[in-house]
Amino acid sequence: MFLNFRLMEEVDARAILEWNYEPPYDIYNASLSSIEEDVRTMLEPQNCYYAIADEDNDLVTFYRFGQDARVPGGDYSAPALDLGSGLRPDLTGQGLGLILVNAGLEFARVTFAPSAFRVTVAAFNKRALRVYHKAGFLDTQSFNRADGREFTILMREALAMSMYLTSNL
Repeated sequence: MFLNFRLMEEVDARAILEWNYEPPYDIYNASLSSIEEDVRTMLEPQNCYYAIADEDNDLVTFYRFGQDARVPGGDYSAPALDLGSGLRPDLTGQGLGLILVNAGLEFARVTFAPSAFRVTVAAFNKRALRVYHKAGFLDTQSFNRADGREFTILMREALAMSMYLTSNL
């Protein structure tokens, strides 16, 4: 699958904010009251948002790299590049997760050269947790956000990336 990573543009941000997930994944749906603020956040260069399109230039997923991928309440003191992502709702459950995670990790490794990667996932999101475990991430922490929702922080070393990709081709 060909994937084109590009810095987030306004048209991408607005399309992503229109994505509508079914329960229980509807926690990822954008709030109508904050659309303009969310667009500005996604376009701020320091937030490192990227849109990822397929060979037909259709938006399939997005990534954010850095502090904006963190969830308030977690311990982020260990050095690592934080990653957050979202998959277009009609593509969920089709077995694309590991391909897209590995592509995001490789892009991040080349672009940011981190020593480690870190993701924070809602604990109920078993699909995402399964994909990140398959990609070599290990659970390092669980915590509850201020609203009581539980999250899991997972990490993996960046140096293991090339070895992992080679062994899983």
